[in-house]
Amino acid sequence: MDIGAKIKKLRLRNGLTLEELANRTELTNGFLSQLERDRTTTSIQTLLDILEVLGTTPVEFFDDKKDKGKVVFNEDDCFEQVADDFTISWLVPNAQKNQMEPILMTLKPDKISNIILPFEGEAFGYVLSGRGILVHDENEIDIKKGNSFYVYGDCQHYIKNNSKNNVEIIWIATPPIF
Repeated sequence: MDIGAKIKKLRLRNGLTLEELANRTELTNGFLSQLERDRTTTSIQTLLDILEVLGTTPVEFFDDKKDKGKVVFNEDDCFEQVADDFTISWLVPNAQKNQMEPILMTLKPDKISNIILPFEGEAFGYVLSGRGILVHDENEIDIKKGNSFYVYGDCQHYIKNNSKNNVEIIWIATPPIF
């Protein structure tokens, strides 16, 4: 981990100059400059003081999860589950570990999707092609290409395809439910 670069990134994100950070931490510009360029080390207490001024905690500072991982995915990265009634393609590998889970659902003619039971979260869908019916609680709402929907997880919901063509929907749930 490049501690100096992370400190500099936080300082700049907070809109602070080296001089402002030096004044707030009672350290010198020269020391902070060397620290940001990894030309010196610091004590744990001094690092804690710097982090406090920069508005972060040691846990957040040393948590590399946000800095790791792939950002752009292609077809080779996706996982697909084929069922009799529909196909689900996970658009982000291992999305279950994230806060949201985007999928591509292809629903075959005269079929229904998984019935999503009430959960603590929300879901968003965008119809890429075809026509269907969003069943939300006891309401049936026609959806077609170009429509989007946003539902809270406190009600059961699913998609019905009463047409002769597939329905393709980008579906994003938080937290992951598929």
